[in-house]
Amino acid sequence: MKKITILVLLFIAATGVAQNKEWKSLFDGKTLTGWKQVTGSAPYKVEDGMIVGTTIDKSPNSFLVSDQKFIGDFVLEMETMLSDANTNSGVQFKSNFDPKANNGKGRVYGYQYELDPSERKWSGGIYDEGRREWLYPGSYNPKGQQLFTLNVFHKMRIECIGNSVKTWLDGVPVSYLVDSLTVNEGLLALQVHSIGKPEHAGIKICWKNIRIQTKNIKPLPFPKGVYVVNLVPNKLISYEQESGWKLLFDGKSTTGWVGAHKTTFPEKGWEVKDGVLKVLPSSGGESTNGGDIVTKEIFKAFDLSVDFKLSKGANSGIKYFVTLNEKSSGSAIGPEYQLLDDTLHPDAKLGRDGNRTLASLYDLIKSQKSARFFKQPGNWNTARIVVYPNNHVEHYLNGIKVLEYDRGSQAFRDLVAISKYKVWPNFGEAPEGHILIQDHGNEVSFRSIKIRELQ
Repeated sequence: MKKITILVLLFIAATGVAQNKEWKSLFDGKTLTGWKQVTGSAPYKVEDGMIVGTTIDKSPNSFLVSDQKFIGDFVLEMETMLSDANTNSGVQFKSNFDPKANNGKGRVYGYQYELDPSERKWSGGIYDEGRREWLYPGSYNPKGQQLFTLNVFHKMRIECIGNSVKTWLDGVPVSYLVDSLTVNEGLLALQVHSIGKPEHAGIKICWKNIRIQTKNIKPLPFPKGVYVVNLVPNKLISYEQESGWKLLFDGKSTTGWVGAHKTTFPEKGWEVKDGVLKVLPSSGGESTNGGDIVTKEIFKAFDLSVDFKLSKGANSGIKYFVTLNEKSSGSAIGPEYQLLDDTLHPDAKLGRDGNRTLASLYDLIKSQKSARFFKQPGNWNTARIVVYPNNHVEHYLNGIKVLEYDRGSQAFRDLVAISKYKVWPNFGEAPEGHILIQDHGNEVSFRSIKIRELQ
């Protein structure tokens, strides 16, 4: 027995040595060798085996950048700590530095692992510094939002394999991004964020045990069900499929869709081209050209995600629990995620208290969205509707929850009673129904329509 135990211990020790050799330390614990500051004036020093950055007044974002660019796949790990909630920070990866940008002051741009001690709690989310901004807000994965605290070292992990990025915080999976922008190489950088008030100077951000693995990478598993931001249009990765996601639009055909109150897809008013399903412009009236389209399938509880692009002044909508039983003169009836150019379309000023604006539950509940997280007409945005088995419903816009309600609750029925839907008994309470995309006579494009049924 003793001999077996010794052999096991020797095997574990040998395995540990082999694993350690696969990692390269990027910080010697004593100096800033291998790193240089490229923007901002926030000081970086080595203290007690840590790199310590300190916020400073009247400075833009500061970055301490690795001398080496890393090519191909890698795993990056480190420990980090923030001392105050009046700033945030981040770690850049697969990023680059343009010395000519920003009027010669230079700019770091690329992926950033977010460190966010604020009330929104987006630590572990993925931001695209200097380019596309938020790619994976922490709100996509609520389980990851409860982990980050001040004055405690937290372990962060980033996996970059192919065109996918996955992040962990203290061993808990947080973000999963599949990007259409292929970035094969880039720098690492430690950020000290600019501050808005002089009294916020002196906040410390610390990093230690910084290491990278570039060979023999074994991806860590992600639990099923974490939302994937997949920026490759009309594609699902195997992880999404294993989590129950399926495409409702394949990017090539209208398979799975028919006209509302019809048995076939509309012969006019819609087109599929270049991976996009588009409702074509007409008179601007409801269902006066090709008409609404609905899924052939019906759904109960689900997680629905749809990329959409508005034209200027456009109006449309995504409806759910559509039964096609109600009689109406225009569009078919069901709870509606409003799609609207709030700036140019007059419907934004109608209704009650803004409940006909973008991402609202049309004519019932106003969306509490921020202009920062909406990309103006002509750009792609993502609508997400989650209906849980207990009839709790959530609307999201680009990863941000903008409203929630409970179907069939007294509060919901009270809202229906003072809306245009009051003429339909039990509006919005059908146990199951179709998904509908509305033809409102304006050009609106759709892609990456995917759904996961919830149990």
